[in-house]
Amino acid sequence: MYLFTACSSNYVQAEAPIDYKNTSILMENGTTTSKLYTRNSSISEVMSDPAFGNYGRLLFPVNTSYWSGNTLEQLRLTWYNHIDPDKTVEIVNYLKSQAEVGEPFFIDIYTEEEKKADPRKRDTGLFFFKGKAGAPFAICNAGGGGVFVGAMHDSFPHALEISKKGYNAFALIYRAGNGAMEDLARAIDYIFTHADELGVGTECYSVWGGSAGARMAASMGSYGPANFGGITTQRAGTVVMQYTGHSDYTRNDPPTYVCVGENDGIASWRTMKNRIDKLTALGIPTEFHVYPGLPHGFGLGIGTVANGWIDDAIRFWEKQMKF
Repeated sequence: MYLFTACSSNYVQAEAPIDYKNTSILMENGTTTSKLYTRNSSISEVMSDPAFGNYGRLLFPVNTSYWSGNTLEQLRLTWYNHIDPDKTVEIVNYLKSQAEVGEPFFIDIYTEEEKKADPRKRDTGLFFFKGKAGAPFAICNAGGGGVFVGAMHDSFPHALEISKKGYNAFALIYRAGNGAMEDLARAIDYIFTHADELGVGTECYSVWGGSAGARMAASMGSYGPANFGGITTQRAGTVVMQYTGHSDYTRNDPPTYVCVGENDGIASWRTMKNRIDKLTALGIPTEFHVYPGLPHGFGLGIGTVANGWIDDAIRFWEKQMKF
């Protein structure tokens, strides 16, 4: 079991990241990757790429009823807006490049025996976006209404941008509906258990989420992994939430950052503001942003008035660390 009380870090930001928008990249070890993807690359080509092994299918929702499109440029996810195809291309190129040089890009959180007992656990795991060795980690949870996991727009982009700041980031693919919180607790357990192997710091870790994923992040922040079947007793140092109607909270909630669109017809900004006000009244550090004109599911908000919010959220997380 793990129990830490300090929220501190000796982390120093990493150098400028490699640009994975290019189609041929000189890696740090001197090798050149094979041709990478473009906007016109087919989604089926990405899913079946040998570099991803059996995990390419998990890059996109396993419930195929909630996404459409034949190419990376055409990808659409139910309930989501402002999907940026250039970011989609960058994400798959990053993961492919990591895979081709033997870096861990996907982590199984359940054993084969556990998967046999519950076949839905085959559709779970962590995609790893590496930061600087020893830097704190963030775990990102996409939404999808409890019926699918919209990672390509609602957690992969966040994890990639967090890693560019030098932090280690994981995007969780969980069992939509029943089992989601168990998966999140297991994922945190895995990261703590393998922290040295993964090269990640565990102090002041953060839990992020959008929509249904934000409910997961908030619940994990309120109650901790052990409440959901985990063994890790250390609670998150920060929670970052986007567009959710979650209203439950406790006196022990961690510092919380929230952002939402003013025109969100699914998650009212007033509900989120009410919860934040209650946390603030308890003396818990908070930050709240509502963006005019934005609907539900804006992700990073690239090309919108919310563009750059993730930098604000990372700075909020950093304020909770003791450098």
